[in-house]
Amino acid sequence: MTAARKDGAADRGAVFVDFSDVWLAYNEELLAQGHFAVEAIDLQVRQGEFIAIVGPSGCGKSTFMKLATGLKRPSRGRILIDGQPVTGPLKISGMAFQAPSLLPWRTTVDNVLLPLEIVEPYRRSFKARKAEYAERARALLRKVGLGGYEDKFPWQLSGGMQQRASICRALIHEPKMLLLDEPFGALDAFTREELWCILRDLWTEQRFNVILVTHDLRESVFLADTVYVMSKSPGRFMVRREIALPRPRELEVTYTREFTDIVHELRGHIGAIRKTSAGVSP
Repeated sequence: MTAARKDGAADRGAVFVDFSDVWLAYNEELLAQGHFAVEAIDLQVRQGEFIAIVGPSGCGKSTFMKLATGLKRPSRGRILIDGQPVTGPLKISGMAFQAPSLLPWRTTVDNVLLPLEIVEPYRRSFKARKAEYAERARALLRKVGLGGYEDKFPWQLSGGMQQRASICRALIHEPKMLLLDEPFGALDAFTREELWCILRDLWTEQRFNVILVTHDLRESVFLADTVYVMSKSPGRFMVRREIALPRPRELEVTYTREFTDIVHELRGHIGAIRKTSAGVSP
């Protein structure tokens, strides 16, 4: 098994996400007992990089996301995002989850506008600039193929359409970082691949940082610059795999030998982690 490397990210550009020996126990009692959800997390992500995190269920992927967004503070260690210590929820990030969670009483465009109503500095000027912001939301919806659906309600949209709207909502305030927690896991294969391409195009155009948590190894290899494999809980990064496939990537690359070899390699690492966790020698 390949140990996670600390080098490689910082020497190719400014570091945007910096985890230094981060540990998290969910409460003081667990901390006193030495029971951690994640441990010894060292990670450097360069400006504009797209990373994916994979691993067995319960390995701490979602816990890592809570740390990256400032929803949880580390028990030990230090987290810097964009050069600043993380001391609370980040305003420079957007998030999307497996469930789109659109508000059923709001139209698609009004759901997308929601962050601008609650996040500063947009909140203070929202009423005065609502027309301008609404046009920004409509332009973003058109970009992801939802032109003509801006004034529909969530119940009038398919699951894939709702997830597109959810991604637009996460990006409407132009965050520096997008965090995605299994965003396409509930969709059929064709819709999922279509959304891979939409996300690829948005990232290529805007170059915000992306942290994607996924169980789908094909998804991670297709989208990411670097894939990290986490161990079983307590989670730590065991493998760091740079994806050297040229960009822009089209879906046809997923049928190539080079692509499938990387997927099989990552699957092998996860299989070895599962065996080790079960007490079976790999």
